[in-house]
Amino acid sequence: MIVMNDLKKDIKDILDGEVRFDEPMSLHTSLKIGGPVEIMVFPDNPVSLRNVLVAAGREGIPAFIFGAGTNLLVEDEGINGIAISLKKFRSIEFTKETNDRNAFLYAGSGVPLAMLVSFAKKNGLSGIEALAGIPGYLGGAVCMNAGSFGTEIKDVIVSVAIMNKRGEILILNRDEIEFSYRGSNLPESAVILGANIILKKESPGEVEQRTGNFLREKKTSQPLGDLSAGCVFKNPPGHAAGKLIDDAGCKGMRMGNVEVSPIHANYFINRGSATFRDFIKLMETVKGKVKEFSGIELEEEIKIIGSVKKINKQESEARSQEPE
Repeated sequence: MIVMNDLKKDIKDILDGEVRFDEPMSLHTSLKIGGPVEIMVFPDNPVSLRNVLVAAGREGIPAFIFGAGTNLLVEDEGINGIAISLKKFRSIEFTKETNDRNAFLYAGSGVPLAMLVSFAKKNGLSGIEALAGIPGYLGGAVCMNAGSFGTEIKDVIVSVAIMNKRGEILILNRDEIEFSYRGSNLPESAVILGANIILKKESPGEVEQRTGNFLREKKTSQPLGDLSAGCVFKNPPGHAAGKLIDDAGCKGMRMGNVEVSPIHANYFINRGSATFRDFIKLMETVKGKVKEFSGIELEEEIKIIGSVKKINKQESEARSQEPE
């Protein structure tokens, strides 16, 4: 704790950007769930990011990178260490490789995916129309290989710029990265700075029409206006997680103030003042019912910062103490 207090005193000297102390993560997640983090920083540039990463590594202080918090569940007790937001890394620019047929762009990791889709639509650039309506930043989309309607972010990636825990910047070409369904082999300790992507030049009207069609379809089938973290579970091979949950009778199920969405069963909605415990209990109950009904074990897509095992242990101990 002494080391953390020293860093709190010194961090403004090594950072160009904003710093906050004991900042509630609930203010920075789409679920509006999560306790305080000891230090939260918003670096203005890669040099400041490097300074924070190196200082944290030198002192053995955990550093956690987050974007828009749209696929994130944080425990109510909060996070020890430093949370680093990359929201300032928000540039989009054409690169010199752009030609008559293709546009090559560099986009920072803090670019909202909606902003990138809008940029492409405005400039008549095709390739990411199906990603309309996906929340979050580009960095998270690359790390998790975000996708929709058969399109994934990996389809347009040329290279990815990362910073390792020593503060070194590396460029990874597309063939050096193994993308999978809602995942990649990018090192967990690496910080995604941005990505070079390729899009096809096309009529702006046609791109706008396709983008609008995809977005309208999502609005009718997903609870985009509710407090959620997107899909809770990955789709098992050959199955849709939402249908499995619905078939198991879980649509509309509720634990505390967290509810399985009546619109799309793979979305869990915060109906007001929901807690990490509420969410985990509902998630575990749904997994159990799907396993019982279909024999399929669901795997989480949402990123969890907290101890699921601790909650399960507490629940088990509480049940064992109940009178028979």
